[in-house]
Amino acid sequence: MVLGNKIHTGNEALNDQLAYEGPVQPEYISELDMAPDLHVFREPHKQHKALVDIAASSDGMVYIARHQNVIVGYVTFHDPDKYSRWCKHGNILELGAIEVSPTWRKHKIGKKLMQLAFTNPIMDEKIVITIEFCWHWDLESTGLDIWQYQKMLSKVFGSTGLVRVPTDDPEILEHIANVMMARIGPRVPEEDVKKFENMKFCGGSIFHYH
Repeated sequence: MVLGNKIHTGNEALNDQLAYEGPVQPEYISELDMAPDLHVFREPHKQHKALVDIAASSDGMVYIARHQNVIVGYVTFHDPDKYSRWCKHGNILELGAIEVSPTWRKHKIGKKLMQLAFTNPIMDEKIVITIEFCWHWDLESTGLDIWQYQKMLSKVFGSTGLVRVPTDDPEILEHIANVMMARIGPRVPEEDVKKFENMKFCGGSIFHYH
């Protein structure tokens, strides 16, 4: 899936094109460069390898925003971490990371990546969750405070139907600004929905579910 987008800054129309692509293959990612300011989670070359690994995994999907041969934004999806309670469900897909180059911010790249990802029919068969930890947020380069950043993320994720959900997940409760959001696809079986609802509060133990 590919979307083209002409970027405009003020009254100046740029001839540069941004391509939105995904889910992309690991070989394709390997041929691209990583924007040097994509370093929120780890150094750019390490994040580049992580994207390749996610795309190569059986459960992983990677969507990218590309300027010429350079990745300037991405969003990843994969199965929940094996140490989290959510891995016990069986029909949950986790939004693992979303990052946009500071050079290309204010062009709604994150929102457009999310919208592209959710054109994939598999999303309607899954419960998609995202667990956002405030210590990963790029407050310095955005100039936002922690609550403004949380609001911004909620707006981006909400554009594709994710809503905030309450939970006693200890990782979420570790900081008041941490947030969990979820979207239940319209084709998710009712029994999977009920199991997810029951898992939101289980006293912090992942061993209650098998």
